[in-house]
Amino acid sequence: MVNKIGRRLLDGLFPHHCALCGLRSQRDVPLCLECELEMPVNDHCCARCAIPLAPLAEAVTGRLCGDCLQTPPAFERVIAPWLYEEYFAHLIRRWKYHREQYLTPLLASLWLQHAPAEIAVDTLVPVPLHWRRRWRRGFNQSELLCRQLLAMGPALQSCALAHRLIGRRRATAAQSGMSARRRAGNLNGAFTVFKPCDNLRIAIVDDVLTTGATATAVATALKAAGAASVEVWCLARTPAPGS
Repeated sequence: MVNKIGRRLLDGLFPHHCALCGLRSQRDVPLCLECELEMPVNDHCCARCAIPLAPLAEAVTGRLCGDCLQTPPAFERVIAPWLYEEYFAHLIRRWKYHREQYLTPLLASLWLQHAPAEIAVDTLVPVPLHWRRRWRRGFNQSELLCRQLLAMGPALQSCALAHRLIGRRRATAAQSGMSARRRAGNLNGAFTVFKPCDNLRIAIVDDVLTTGATATAVATALKAAGAASVEVWCLARTPAPGS
């Protein structure tokens, strides 16, 4: 308990201590270079859903996984620059569940430093929380990330934030531990779009992509409302089960 309180005081007084190892980061973000280099980049992945793929001897542009070849998802592509492993998971947990919102600029910068050079979207849409979950947590982490990306990304200056475009029609059970099929069933009919999205190029913003069930449900609702294209932007991608 004393160590936990001391760590919180340290983080509050000296935000440029590394959020992972606790040492001074020597940078203007709370993550030292040594810890950042320990976090694997998702640079061998499906061009559509960003699931990590086995690297090839020669890079293959536009390489797709078997699932996307057989059943293309409702979204055009996923941008998930990092793998969701121990270090990144620790950052997400502190930010999302321990309300350490000072990590938002760090997480946005980690996304931006590996974002593609060409970004062609009109609107960022955070994945909505049901009002009861938002009330308990105190914030929507996806909306925080959206706002920070718009503030820090020069290529995003012309993009709009549409944080009230879509909402959760009903509360859903927590998805952690569910299979892909159960996640899809859990989200069936969960989202409502409140106004037309005629010809909009939309980026759905979330923290982590696991099975893609949430992204698929949101993208399907937005396209039914007229969206021209839908991308998914998230911080990290989980590996395939058993990989």
